[in-house]
Amino acid sequence: MHFETLCVHTGVAKDSAYNSCITPIYPSSTFSWDDLKTTKGFDYTRSGNPTRKALEENIVRLEGGIDCRATCTGMSAITTVMHFFKPGDHIIAPIDIYGGTYRLFQSVFKPFGIEFDFVPMGNLDAVRKAIRPSTKCIWIETPSNPLLNIVDMAALAEIAHKAGAITISDNTFLSPYLQRPFEHGVDVVLHSTTKYLNGHSDVVGGAVVTKDKEHAEKVSFIVNALGLGCSPFDAWLVLRGIKTLGPRMEAHQRSAQAVAEALDKHPKVEKVYYPGLPNHPHHALAKKQQHGFGGMLSFDLKGGRPAVEKFLAKLEIFLLAESLGGVESLIEYPETMSHASMSPEARVEAGITEKMLRVSCGIEHPTDLVADLNQALEGV
Repeated sequence: MHFETLCVHTGVAKDSAYNSCITPIYPSSTFSWDDLKTTKGFDYTRSGNPTRKALEENIVRLEGGIDCRATCTGMSAITTVMHFFKPGDHIIAPIDIYGGTYRLFQSVFKPFGIEFDFVPMGNLDAVRKAIRPSTKCIWIETPSNPLLNIVDMAALAEIAHKAGAITISDNTFLSPYLQRPFEHGVDVVLHSTTKYLNGHSDVVGGAVVTKDKEHAEKVSFIVNALGLGCSPFDAWLVLRGIKTLGPRMEAHQRSAQAVAEALDKHPKVEKVYYPGLPNHPHHALAKKQQHGFGGMLSFDLKGGRPAVEKFLAKLEIFLLAESLGGVESLIEYPETMSHASMSPEARVEAGITEKMLRVSCGIEHPTDLVADLNQALEGV
């Protein structure tokens, strides 16, 4: 079956009593046993729930893995896989990583003794030089947040495997509709299901997808032991959102392409970061390993923060808000919002400046989005 068909029909047929065409919500916290050895497959919702299981079946089918665990937030998905590692282990991560991930690594797991190097992942020699005997993981975020850098997943997987390490890829920005990291040798795939998978800005959640039995068993144990599973209602919302993932992603990237092209020509815009532009340094790589360019872009506005404040005050359709991947278009200021948890020095090193804005294009008509940006730029 084609991807769009799988989105609609995977994880649905759960109601043998009434043949519901939509997956039911099972809000029960506990399930009765037939006897001391036998259940209907579930005993306690922290360990497993039919609605959550339906979502997990759907996501693992879309990503092409063997198992999935749906978690209560995107950060809990990252927390889950971080429990693969122990004090003294070393992880190589992108220098321009999402601010929340940076904070978790630096402020939570680094004090526990896990060591990190943040490197420009597009420079494969820099990645190779960062390898140590204790390196256990290369962390991949492509496209990166918020600079939209693309990194070669297959090359990074090869480097990691030669070093006896694994690769973990955050696939939130593109979703499995536009990118499937397992096809490029990645070992574990993460999502903030809050974003494109759910797509409606009304739930927070995460997912960890695995392709081998050992990792699947680890993830299942950790999610249960730490109590990180998402609620049945949240799982149902994400499963509902996934049904329209294909057409939504087409609409998102249609708008993003139009917005990027318009901004790229505007005299008040210094630089646009969007892999769908031929002048993007990683345009060819994006075409090679992605099935589209996605709905996210960033741009630098001439005039720095004063110009940014004037511009934001004029917007009518775009909402000033964090998060991304919803049906509505959002714009945010990484320096004080999504990447505020990074130190000023780390932001500068990553290339995040006071003139940068990050845009999540929704599914509105592209002409209206471009018009809104243009009228706001006139006031700068």
